[in-house]
Amino acid sequence: MNTKFRILSRKALSLSLSCFIAISAHGVNPSSEDSTSPSPLPGGESVVKLPAALYSGEHGKFHVQGIAYDAARQCMYMSFTTALLKFDLQGNLLASVEGLTGHLGCLSMNPDDGRLYGSIEYKHDAIGKGISNGTGTVNSEEDGFYIAIFDVERLTRLHMDASAIMTTVYIKEALIDYSASVSNGGRQVEHRFGCSGIDGVTFAPAPGKKGGCNLLYVAYGVYGDTERTDNDYQVLLSYDVTHWEQYEQPLSPDNLHKSGPEKPKAKYFAFTGNTTYGVQNLAYDPWTGYILAAVYPGKKPQYPNYGLFAIDISHKARRQTLQGMEDGTKGLVLPVERGWHFPWGTTGICSLGDCHFYISHNGKRDGLQNSTVHLYRWTGDGEQPLQEIK
Repeated sequence: MNTKFRILSRKALSLSLSCFIAISAHGVNPSSEDSTSPSPLPGGESVVKLPAALYSGEHGKFHVQGIAYDAARQCMYMSFTTALLKFDLQGNLLASVEGLTGHLGCLSMNPDDGRLYGSIEYKHDAIGKGISNGTGTVNSEEDGFYIAIFDVERLTRLHMDASAIMTTVYIKEALIDYSASVSNGGRQVEHRFGCSGIDGVTFAPAPGKKGGCNLLYVAYGVYGDTERTDNDYQVLLSYDVTHWEQYEQPLSPDNLHKSGPEKPKAKYFAFTGNTTYGVQNLAYDPWTGYILAAVYPGKKPQYPNYGLFAIDISHKARRQTLQGMEDGTKGLVLPVERGWHFPWGTTGICSLGDCHFYISHNGKRDGLQNSTVHLYRWTGDGEQPLQEIK
């Protein structure tokens, strides 16, 4: 077994101790389930004011894909694949965008412009066909990958049409890799790096920088084909979205636009071993300097096949020859601090700062999907890195 992720690193240990000291300073024992003592969050908030759990209720046949907490408006957004829902912190449904015919995935608030960003895919693989069959819609014959941008100031009522508050930007780089055919293991395979599209998104500084411009990181989905060797990295594209208004357009599913940046600012690789469909959710935590990546575990027997990884962006990426590539491809590699067999996060994880996170626990009742979002604190523990606050 690959032991790369089995030993808790010195950095992870020191971060765990830092969180312990910070939380203890506010009168909270990290091993305790008592959440009544305040722990300050960015913007002067306190975790004591946040609910330990928030239940969505039942919402259709498609499961929750992502969540985002809006501190300025004191609400929670959830993506249920073809719908965006807005809840208050008591779990009351306040507003919704419905009728999307693509796959709306991970969500993230942009701390600079106050808008909500999410990945949205239009494709014709098993996932795309499942959505088309489930909604009874027919999209363009083309494939397309986009970042959806929601003006949440205008998300004010139920059953809104996306055209009222959503614009999109085309992610050309992802489509290039998705459409490519490469040689691997003596056979020609589709989808460079195993790219199945895009899903995870988060905002974070450039690797090695503690401040400055927040970049949008967009993670590929990755097909889990166990017979190929070039799909064991997670691929993250980074973009400076400061002037993205020049690209933003409404999206027509029957006529997909191509308005977007020609290239990402950078393209990074993080070696995790095999996963099933790659990164589902990303969440940057400024306290630790990690981007947490939640995945469906892979099936290659030589790997531990974890469900959660910590990608360290506190240091610059290094250009290296990528493992498993037959053509000696080089790329900017980010260190993966370690992984864990953590069961949640693939349907939503967002960082609150100061070692705290909201994490989705998805469920199903009477054929309808739901999510209960739970409050967690970071421990960095070798076996259980996140502890639920009850």
